[in-house]
Amino acid sequence: MGDRIRTVRLDRNLTQERLAELAGLDRQSVNRIEMGVASPRLDSLLRIADALDTPLAALVRY
Repeated sequence: MGDRIRTVRLDRNLTQERLAELAGLDRQSVNRIEMGVASPRLDSLLRIADALDTPLAALVRY
C-alpha cells in the first residue's frame, strides 16, 4: 500500500510534506506509511486518498 501511495503522490507532483499538509498528517507519518513501517488507521487512509484525489480502493487493493 505504501508503494501505491508513493506512486500516486509522485504522479501528482506532491512532496511528502505537501501530502501531509493536505491530509492533516505530519511528514514523518507519511514517510512511515510509504516505507511500510507503520500501518495507517482508516481515517488517515481516507484523508490521504482524499488529498490525492484517488479512490481509497485504488490505494489498498492488492
